[in-house]
Amino acid sequence: MTCPICDRDTDPKYKPFCSRRCADVDLAKWLTGSYAIPAAPEERGDDDDWQDPEKPH
Repeated sequence: MTCPICDRDTDPKYKPFCSRRCADVDLAKWLTGSYAIPAAPEERGDDDDWQDPEKPH
């Protein structure tokens, strides 16, 4: 198995990564939104006419 960040062999201590650095790079990508889990658009229900109280009308 290779590291998903740099393609080096993984280290059992940091699996699936090869080092702490690559694990931190991966975490940073999640935290900054570089990675995203795809989702289907939400369906609008009966409350289509609901207005957000935070938004000006």
